[in-house]
Amino acid sequence: MSDTPRIVLHNSNTAPLARWLRAAFPQAEYRECNSYETLPALIDSYRPEIVYSVRFAGTPGFPRDALFGAGGPRWVANGGAGTDHFGQWDPQKTTVTNAAGVAAGMMAEYIFGGFLHFTLDISGLQQDKDARVWNARTVRPLAGKTLLIIGLGHTGQAVAARARAFGMKVLGTRARPEPMEHVDEVHAADDLHDLLPHADFIAVSTPLIPATRGLIGAQEIAAMKPGVIFADVSRGGVVDQTALYDALSVGHVAAAALDVFETEPLPEISPLWALENVIISPHCSSVFAEWEEASFELFLQNLGRWMRGEGLVNIVDPARGY
Repeated sequence: MSDTPRIVLHNSNTAPLARWLRAAFPQAEYRECNSYETLPALIDSYRPEIVYSVRFAGTPGFPRDALFGAGGPRWVANGGAGTDHFGQWDPQKTTVTNAAGVAAGMMAEYIFGGFLHFTLDISGLQQDKDARVWNARTVRPLAGKTLLIIGLGHTGQAVAARARAFGMKVLGTRARPEPMEHVDEVHAADDLHDLLPHADFIAVSTPLIPATRGLIGAQEIAAMKPGVIFADVSRGGVVDQTALYDALSVGHVAAAALDVFETEPLPEISPLWALENVIISPHCSSVFAEWEEASFELFLQNLGRWMRGEGLVNIVDPARGY
């Protein structure tokens, strides 16, 4: 490997990235790019070996052809976990790594924030407070309830650890089932339909790959236990939004915390906005003050490996999507 590879930093705000890169590798050669539109020309003229890239303005218009075309870099370091915006690529030509695990704990907290919002009826409490009304109320515990985690990757495992602390029974699915800490039952992905009727809470944290697109459709939602509380931090396209809306409208799904959508930003005309039993957040469950630095620190560690000729960590298999 080159001692001083040419690097492109691709994000809406590259100034802190450049500062961290210079501090760790003063000899580094790099260029900064702050838009989707200008990246192809920069790659064509600069011919970087490495591009650190963040999907900062949604998937439409993302310059994936520049990254994986004939003149693209040898290594694309994705600043986030999901790589669905890359489509498919040739792993013999381009190595792709991601930042999976960096935000797992925060995403797990988001999921439980959603669950507790509904079990404690935070909206109702706020309404009573605003009206200065002292209403007798009851709250619902998580202890003893069953949580189904769809996707036991970094985030799913972080969810399981917190669920165990709440005293929940934890079921989970993954492509290659094996016993896992904090999970009572690990099942194959094909067992999903049989597990849905047993869950009081469902957390979706699977990547978007061809096998998971439309994974939670009308049939799966109909199979859920009436009154289930649902949280989705995966990717838009894993869950059928129309079918979920229908189930939320009639109360079959009691409530949902949704951080990802088929179209982002969520259009103003979406009927989801009007539902009182839904939390809508702008794909921010993984975004916290320290996230960007933690993600870039993982890149810097990998950059050191690259420069020493060592194997990279968090290499993504395009066939599996993670």
